[in-house]
This record gives sequence, C-alpha cells and structure tokens, in this order.
Amino acid sequence: MPGLTSEAETPTRCGFVALIGAPNAGKSTLLNRLVGAKVSIVTPKVQTTRSRVRGITLAGASQIVFVDTPGIFAPRRRLDRAMVQAAWRGVADADLVVLLVDVAHGLDADVARILEGLGKTRRPAILALNKIDKVAHDALLPLTQQLSAADRFSDVFMISALTGDGVVTLRTHLAAHLPEGPWLYPEDQLSDMPERLLAAEVTREQLFLQLQQELPYALTVETEYWQDKPDGSARIDQMVYVRRQGHKGILLGKGGQQIKAVGQAARVELERMLDRRVHLFLRVKVRENWTEDPARYRTWNLDFNA
Repeated sequence: MPGLTSEAETPTRCGFVALIGAPNAGKSTLLNRLVGAKVSIVTPKVQTTRSRVRGITLAGASQIVFVDTPGIFAPRRRLDRAMVQAAWRGVADADLVVLLVDVAHGLDADVARILEGLGKTRRPAILALNKIDKVAHDALLPLTQQLSAADRFSDVFMISALTGDGVVTLRTHLAAHLPEGPWLYPEDQLSDMPERLLAAEVTREQLFLQLQQELPYALTVETEYWQDKPDGSARIDQMVYVRRQGHKGILLGKGGQQIKAVGQAARVELERMLDRRVHLFLRVKVRENWTEDPARYRTWNLDFNA
C-alpha cells in the first residue's frame, strides 16, 4: 500500500505543485505533458483556463498533484479578479511553486507583477523557462540572469512543454522535493475534475479554437444533463450561454453549421478522453449577466467576491 514502507524501501512522497505564470505561458500544455494525458484544455488564446485544474502523476515513489492555475495578469472585471485570486490561492496551498515564463516574452509586465507577488509570499519558487524551442539558445542565459536577479528562485530549468525537452528532469526534481507521506489519490487517477465540468471544458475549448476574436471570452458552457446508457455510451446535454443576441447568431452559424461543427469536434475529443461513445447535444441561450451569476463561480471553484 502507498505510504507503508520498510527500512529497505524508499519512503513515499506526495504533495501539491502549483504551476503559475502569465496568460499563455504554456501552463496547461506543461500540465498535460507532465501527467502524460490531457487533463486541461489548451488553445492559442490567452486566459483560456478559468479555474484551478489538478493533474496527478507518479514519479517513482512520489505522487505529484499539479495545480494548473489561471494566468496572472492585471484584472479588469469580476471574473478576471476571481481568476487571479484563484492563482494566488494555488500558490498559498502548494508545497512547491513553479513559475513558467515564455522565453519569447521574457520579463514583461505580467511576469514583473508575478515576481512582486512572489516576493510578498516570501516563498522561493522554481523557475521554468518555457518554449526554448522557439528562441536561440544564446538568448537564454541573459534572460536567466535577469530573472534570477530578483532572488526569488531556488532552481532554474529550461524546458519546452510542447516538445517535452527538459520536462522529465523538472518532474524528477519536483518528485524528490515533495514532503514524505502517503499518496492522496489512487495510482491510476489522472485528475480530480468532475466529468460534467470536464465535458463542459472540452466544448469550451472547441469554441475557443473555432470562434474568432473576443467571442469565446463572452460565453460559458454548462453540462445540464448526463445519462449513462445501457450500451456503455453517455448522453450529454450542454447549454452554451452567450451575452448578446448577436453572439448567438454567430455561434449558431448559417443553418446551424457552426454549432454543429463545434459539437462534432467536442464529441470526438470526449470519446477519446472518456474511452466510450458520446451523444453530445448543444443548445445556445442568451444570458446577458452570466458573469455576475455566483453559481457559475462556485462551479469553477472561484470566489465571486474576489
């Protein structure tokens, strides 16, 4: 059993590792790479992640619970404030903290803001310079020196979450520095996200990928109904809430073709992730003030009053 060791055995370790960074630094891509499976949605657009997502993996005798947090930026709206607060709560609750920095952006305003926040926590973090496959290697040392001047980091790693370069080394380091203790989850569990929320996130991912400009930020997805059918398949009914009537028309598309394309792509992805047939039904409804609905924040484990 995990946690039970003799003198000849390596003691088990378990703990939480918060992945923080500016929007689009690659946190969700890194989480999926570390876990070895897709547990967090990924899109090229910034601020895709709205809540903390936990991904669980084993490294030797260690069970690492990674916490993918929303990107930290200058908040302007209630939802922004709640997302940023959730990220800092992830830092406060974690045993280890990894700051992911996009080397192409370097020490920009968002990273400077995070460094200031880390200083207030008085906790050393681990610096992971990400997307090293995108820049010349001779640019990495000056950036490392610039970031390290803040004296916030215990260790520095250079990685590419996309290609996997350096990720195993980072994971091995994290596993060795977690506190000793029993594992918190079954060894085959990859995430603690409820299936209903996972299904909603997969559909939201497709909306981000297929819709342009700001529209994905003005909508949310809720799984309203889930039925496990006798043949092993699942029926999933979801509502997509938009804030304006014009948004609804764009989302539906001519003859309903746009929402149909989103539903087909989401269904394929859900079948792959759940390893079962899925019957996915999407509807669209206008709800102007969904960003002011406390129930939505509870679903994402966000503080409405942040």
